[in-house]
Order: sequence, then structure tokens, then C-alpha cells
Amino acid sequence: MDVKTQTVPEAPAQAEESREKDESWFGFARFLVLVLLAVVAFRTLVFSPFSIPSESMLPRLVNGDYLLAAKWPYGWSRHSLPFDAPLMEGRVLASMPERGDIVIFKHPLDSSDYIKRVIGLPGDTVGVIGGQIVLNGELVPRAALADFEIAVSPNTTCAWGGNRIIRADGSAVCAYTRFRETLPGGRQYEVLDFGLTGADSMLPVTVPGGHMFVMGDNRDNSRDSRFPASVGDAVGLVPLENLVGEASVIMWSTDGSAEWLKPWTWFTAARWDRIGKRL
Repeated sequence: MDVKTQTVPEAPAQAEESREKDESWFGFARFLVLVLLAVVAFRTLVFSPFSIPSESMLPRLVNGDYLLAAKWPYGWSRHSLPFDAPLMEGRVLASMPERGDIVIFKHPLDSSDYIKRVIGLPGDTVGVIGGQIVLNGELVPRAALADFEIAVSPNTTCAWGGNRIIRADGSAVCAYTRFRETLPGGRQYEVLDFGLTGADSMLPVTVPGGHMFVMGDNRDNSRDSRFPASVGDAVGLVPLENLVGEASVIMWSTDGSAEWLKPWTWFTAARWDRIGKRL
């Protein structure tokens, strides 16, 4: 004999509770998607975080600085998108950087992130004589300043060209020869130069259309446009399309001495005087 099972209708209260639970999960999932889209839009269009992994931009930027780059000043390209997604050609709302800007860009060969200072724009001629820039046939003035000193730490060792000094309290600092450079138009910034090296002399080159000539402020410790582009090394003349953004503000800085298992070192390692500095 066949036995027919009867389905007991779900009580109205249970059905309502089930619908509310489904709507709750749907609402939460929608919230997460909206947050993700907002984060992607913010990083693509407004600001994006970057870290400084070397000393090529001393004295302005220090290894261990974490900064925000403004994405809008030069327009947007595929390099503005996460993972360099090839969703656009060229740059949208493109704008030319100014000489002296600190820019973040993609390496022309390996697409890794680099940060340097813009020295030459399309049509400019750039050379170097005795460590001094020659821009469009004119020497860029530079004036000697007091030595730049920085505390020796895991992130800032006393590299070649520096003079290690032990202070009265036993702390160690590294002193570097420093100059103030002044570009045409009056833009000023500080550079380090440790004496004549092979990179302190370069025959003038004309920056081609759609490119820029960039240099690190730490002139004897920067693989920049003075050298041919090479994977994982010098950048050569950089296409303007590779621009990612303009360095804007330092949001965090650490000397590298923090240890995960010692939470108090997270604070003692912070360079509090650098946080919030505009670039």
C-alpha cells in the first residue's frame, strides 16, 4: 500500500523569518560589493598608497616612508588601474607634470613602481657636467647646505658617501653632503652628492615627445634617466603614459626596528616627525 506524505505548510511566522534572513545575507553581500567598488574607485581615481624601499630619494624621502600618491594630477591610464588592467589606451584627461614634481611611474620594461623627480619634459635638452645639471644649455644653480643627517637604523644604514658619526649620547647618525638645487621658474629642492662619479657627466640628450627625464635626489645612489632602461634597474627616458600619480603626503614612516612580538616597538620605531609631511 502506497503511503502518501503530506507537506506541512510553513507557518507564516517561519516563512517571514526565512525571508528576513535571506534579505539580511543579500544586504550584507551587497554592502561588501559596494565597499569593494568604493575602494577600487578611490585607489584608481583619487589616492593610492606606496612605500619607499630605497634611499634614492634622500633627503626628501626615506626608506621606510609610506605615502599617498594623488592619481588625478596627470590624468589616468591603464597604469592607474589595479593590476594594470588593459582597459584603456593612452591617458584620459592627460596633464603634463611640472619640472620638480615627485612622480610615481611604472618602469618602462618591467612595470614595477618607481619614484623620482621630474627634471626634463618633451623637447628639453638635459646633460650633466661635474654633477651639475645642464638644462636647455643652462647650468641649474645649486648651493651648498649643511650636511644632511639621519639616524642609523635597519632602514637607513650609512651607505657609501656617508660619514658615520657617534653622538655624545651614543646614538649613530649618517651625514651626507647636501645642496639646494633651483630649477627654471624658481622650484627648489635638496639633493645629495658625494663627489664625482661616472654618472656625474652625461652628454646632453633631447627628451622625445611623450617622455620625461627623471632623476633621484640622492644623485650618486639613483638609477634614473641618466642610464639606459634595464629590467630591475635603471629607468631610462620614461613614457608619460607610465605615470601613476604625484607623491602627495607621508602617512607613516618607520625606521625598521619594530618587531611583531614586541608591540611597544611599533611605536618606538615610528618616525613621528615625518608623518603628515606634504611633498
